[in-house]
Amino acid sequence: MALDQSFVGRTYPATDPYEVGREKIREFAEAIGDANPVYTDAEAAKAMGHPDVIAPPTFVFAITFKAARQVIRDPQLGLDYSRVVHGDQKFAYTRPVRAGDRLTVTSTIESIKSLAGNDVLAVRGEVHDQSGEHVVTAHTMLVARAAEEA
Repeated sequence: MALDQSFVGRTYPATDPYEVGREKIREFAEAIGDANPVYTDAEAAKAMGHPDVIAPPTFVFAITFKAARQVIRDPQLGLDYSRVVHGDQKFAYTRPVRAGDRLTVTSTIESIKSLAGNDVLAVRGEVHDQSGEHVVTAHTMLVARAAEEA
């Protein structure tokens, strides 16, 4: 069954703050195999003009996808998550995520399309720091595959 188009534009409440820690950044950088010292060494980050270590660009995915769960789990939307695959991900940064940030995410459904029986859901996550300043916008596309007919 196609998702309800009336959900386009619906914004969900901001998440509780996520505190970005140096160790989480280091672990993430190691997990993705990125040895850039600005991710692990505060002095290297400061030499590049940052107040502390910064996170790799894709670090914020974990935070924004967690926020998108509000959309995914909305029973009124009716998304069958067992049929969902991740279609696309893009980030538009105002500044890098850095250690010490306390980030909140507000998710909005940008579009819902039906393509060949599949539902394509675009969710925008606006990430702000503890001062209310914009840090990054995450664009996530989810594809709910059509049910197979028997």
